[in-house]
Amino acid sequence: MAIILDGYSLTVEKLVRIARHNEPVELHPDALARITKCRAMLEEKIRAREIMYGVNTGIGEFSEVVLSDDQVKEFQKYLIYNHSAGIGDPAPVEYVRGAMAGRINVHAHGNSGCRPEITLTLVEMLNKGVTPVVCQKGSVGACGDLAPMSQVALLMMGEGEAFYKGERLPGKVALERAGIPVPGLQARDGLATINGSNLLTAMSAIHLYDMNRWLKQAEIACAMSLEALMANLKPYDVRLHRLRGFPGAVRSARAIMSCIEGSDLQKGRLKTKVQDAYSMRSSPQVIGAAHDAVAHARTQVEIELNGVGDNPIFLPEEKLTLTGANFQGTPVSLPMDMAGVAVSMVSVLSERRLNRLLNPALSVGLPAFLTKGAGMFSGLMLSQYTADSLIVEQRMLAAPAANQSIPAAADQEDFVSMGMNTALKNAQILDNACGVLGIEFMAAAQALDFRDFQPGKGVRVAKDVVRKHVAHLDVDRPLYPDHTTMKEVVRSCEILDEVEKVVGSLE
Repeated sequence: MAIILDGYSLTVEKLVRIARHNEPVELHPDALARITKCRAMLEEKIRAREIMYGVNTGIGEFSEVVLSDDQVKEFQKYLIYNHSAGIGDPAPVEYVRGAMAGRINVHAHGNSGCRPEITLTLVEMLNKGVTPVVCQKGSVGACGDLAPMSQVALLMMGEGEAFYKGERLPGKVALERAGIPVPGLQARDGLATINGSNLLTAMSAIHLYDMNRWLKQAEIACAMSLEALMANLKPYDVRLHRLRGFPGAVRSARAIMSCIEGSDLQKGRLKTKVQDAYSMRSSPQVIGAAHDAVAHARTQVEIELNGVGDNPIFLPEEKLTLTGANFQGTPVSLPMDMAGVAVSMVSVLSERRLNRLLNPALSVGLPAFLTKGAGMFSGLMLSQYTADSLIVEQRMLAAPAANQSIPAAADQEDFVSMGMNTALKNAQILDNACGVLGIEFMAAAQALDFRDFQPGKGVRVAKDVVRKHVAHLDVDRPLYPDHTTMKEVVRSCEILDEVEKVVGSLE
């Protein structure tokens, strides 16, 4: 069943279904009526020669230049040409599809002034699998994602390039093969296609979806390590966290304990310390803080997905044109910087538990570096090196981009969000985080192999999935295939899916 785009109800999950899983979309009939009404008002104003930014004026530093009637007709084409100025490799298809869905949802409010044909062409492109080739780099996140979205707008003129059925094709060819007419660009159409932070917002929505699922796997890995280290479980009692009041910590403690439920450790059959190290004892507070940061970022991203991010904005009921800065990406980039910090922080916590599993002075009787042949064999000693290298890169990437503005356009655009840089580094942060967590899963499974007690039901399932992909390390072997495999297992969320079948949702 198609996902209805009405301007008001697009969620992170719906965007992922459109972008990643190719679910069809429909434009709500009321949205189409709003778009049509707004366009009629705009055309009336054009006939009256009312001065409107980006319609019959230049843009940026040239906003004071008023265009002639003949120039208005051609201006949108040259606007898209000169803004198609990105660089580098194409963005993943799911990011571009997400940006297109977000732009349709902006148009659905009926405040953007484009012709309905533009919005409906974007709908057809999504449904028929025509995805513009868009350079990943070039946006400063204000006036929106101009460079990448301009490569989307090239398709509206039958130009540019697109992916279609696994081929990279000239845009016109892709549209012809899909049976999509070229709508052309008339007054306002080009700017209405590009003037918002749609690509960085779509990327952020997809990253938030993946961050939430990664954090749930961090809780599963934590539960495995806690069992292997025979942790005192009092710090994970939900009542403790309810007394403090942070919802993320309550959620995290509940998730960790649901994985440990039914174990000998949980039943009090094993001797434990009075208090464990912070990397164990503080896990619900730390992972919980990350949950809270991601939840805040999600709120901001969903506001943006359902808001009017455009300039100018038209109010048909009042026959009014408002020029402003609703393209500014800061409301998304700032909380997404924090979300990236949160994932990096939880990665550090994972590495600290890994250290305790490997260090014989800290591992409560486990063999050094989780090998029985210490000296002849080094076990998982070098796995920590790899995790550490990823952690250092995480710390570098976690530096915020939202305060890194560089002025552009002769200082007309003298503060920009750099939100695309936030989105790009968050993608790498997530990639590294999957590697760090994959190594902890490997080590925790190896450690549990040395323990002679019954682990919790969630922990047992998680260990079984690890063992499906990586064998017990009896004698030393090259570990890079195991590291890479486990990184992909974490990315696939196979462990999470299997554990949730047994313990229920970890939300």
